[in-house]
This record gives sequence, C-alpha cells and structure tokens, in this order.
Amino acid sequence: MRNAARLLAGGIAAAVLSGGLVAAPAHAAAEDTAARWLTGELTDGLVHNDQYDFDDYGLTADVAIALDAVGGRAADARKVRRALAPHVDSWTTGVDFGSDDVYAGSVAKAAVVAQRTGGDARAFGGVDLVERLEARVVATGAAKGRIQDQGSADYANTLGQAFAAEALSVAGSPRAGSAVRFLLAQQCGAGFFRVTLDAADAATQSCADAPRANAKPSVDATAAAVLSLREVPQPTTKVKRAVTAALAWLAKREQRDGLYASQGQRTGGDPNANSTGLAAWALGDSGRCGAARTAARAVAKLQLTSANAGTPLAGEKGAVAFDRAAKKAGRDGISVEERDQWRRATAQSAPGLSYVAGCR
Repeated sequence: MRNAARLLAGGIAAAVLSGGLVAAPAHAAAEDTAARWLTGELTDGLVHNDQYDFDDYGLTADVAIALDAVGGRAADARKVRRALAPHVDSWTTGVDFGSDDVYAGSVAKAAVVAQRTGGDARAFGGVDLVERLEARVVATGAAKGRIQDQGSADYANTLGQAFAAEALSVAGSPRAGSAVRFLLAQQCGAGFFRVTLDAADAATQSCADAPRANAKPSVDATAAAVLSLREVPQPTTKVKRAVTAALAWLAKREQRDGLYASQGQRTGGDPNANSTGLAAWALGDSGRCGAARTAARAVAKLQLTSANAGTPLAGEKGAVAFDRAAKKAGRDGISVEERDQWRRATAQSAPGLSYVAGCR
C-alpha cells in the first residue's frame, strides 16, 4: 500500500512531474519542491555532512524513502538506493570501527529502502539484509520478535521494529509474524505506540506492562508503525485494529494550527515539521483526508517558497524548517551547522506535503 501520490506515479502524476503535456495541479508544488531540494542536497547520491565531514547513510535512507513516497521521483529514489548499496556494511555494522556490532534498526531500514524502491533486500550491496535482520530478531522468551543490536549496547527502538516488521513481512520471512506481534505489543491502550523498548532481557515486553517512563506517547513511532503495518501483506484483524486505533489517536492529537508535538500534546510541547509531516503522511495514506490536509498545510507554512527570491534563501526553495524558530533563524541563510536539521525536517515531512489539498 502506498500513499495516493505514489499510486499515481505510473500515470498522470508521472507525466506531470516528468515534464509531460498534462498541466500540474497547483497542490503538487509543495511536495515536488521539497523533493527537488532534497535531490540537490545529494553528493554522488549520498547526503554528506559538511560540518563533521562524513556521509550520513541513515539520513540518505530517509531521503530515498521520501523521494519514493512523493510520486514521480522513482528514478531519483533508485539512484539513492544504488549509491547506498556499496556502503551497506559501514551503515549497518561496526566494521569501520573494527567491531562485529550489528545495528538492527539500520539493517531493517536498509531492507525497507531496498524493497520500497524496487530493489532486492536479499542482495543489497552483496548482503542478504533479510538474513542479517532475521539474525537480530529474538527467537524465544518474553522478547520473542523483538529486534536487538549485536554488541555491547542495544539501541533498538519501536521505529526500527516497525521497519523490521515491514521488511520481514514483505520478504515472506518466517520471523515476520513474531516481529509484527512484538510491534503490536508496543501499542499502548490509548492507541499510540511508544518509542522506547524495554531491555531485551526484561520479564515483560509490552507497553501495557512497561514503567511509565517507557510508555510515553510518540507521534513519530505511531505514524511509522501505521505506515509499516499498512505495507504488511494480508494483514490480520489485529493489525487492522491496531492501525485504526493509532490513526484515531493521531487525529485527536493534532493541535489547533495543524502541527504536532513529538509526544502528541494538544497544546504546547515542541510542535515541529518532522512529527507533523509523518502524521500527515500516515493519515493521508490511510484516507483520513481532513486531518492530513490540516497537518500538511501546517508543514507548508514552514517551507521556503519563491517568496524568498532575492534573499539569502533564494536557492533553498522547497526546504522545510524544523519549526517556526528554525525558519526565523534561517532567514539569513542556512548555515553549515543548521543544514542537517533542515535536511531531516524536509526528508521526514516531504511525503506529508502530498496532502496539502487532501487525498487525491
């Protein structure tokens, strides 16, 4: 299942965005300009962090996912996938640091990038990511189905678990069912998904049994879970109910101006483009058109437009600021130190901008 823009990618939208004869609808501009800006931020297909001089593979993956999602950018998404593939070990393991660490969340995300962009998760840069991911799924006990990093520390969370549930399900892995069930166990009674997982050796592993500190709401985790669960082939009734409950929670968490705070506060908190864009994407992809439109329009207000012509931001059309303060701070130009935040905000919110005019 893809969002509406992606469903049109082979038809009218493709003709529009590739310069065909079909006139582009006005509401196509927001997501397309965001995608254009993101492609302009790539160096040989990768996001390079000039502040600290390294290629950011995780952020590059976010860009690939965003380009695939907005529609009409499949070729660009494939280019990013091909640029990422040779670096798969550097991204998903500790090989560059002389360790045998394996980062489960990164493996899962890499597999999803391959699958969503038409690649092969079983042969990505010469690596079988499905097999590598299966090895990071707990096989027995209370944590059965949970992803776990290999190494001295475990940074796995619900975002990575959502990618794992999707990747393994799409691949038809025998570990898919347990990964999906573990993801569903991270949904709390109110409908949201928590982002923090209990330690892999904890006696209990569900949100219902978690200490309050580990059961805080997360808009990002909830939206990510919805998007990944909607990719699960032949979803069970439990999966469908989980998605419905999560969407209901998201719809109720929207602030009056359409923005979302990271923990879903109705007022206050830290309303930002990242959480709002993900929420808009999940809502729109699921047919919650009114809430998606309101959220998308809130993100659009944080986006740089042609109105910035003649200013230090003239070449940054399409970029999305993290929040109002960041947009104001960047009015004299996006500095090297600030660019990383702008890239992340744009990558996470670009698909949500597809719903500025509602579902289509």
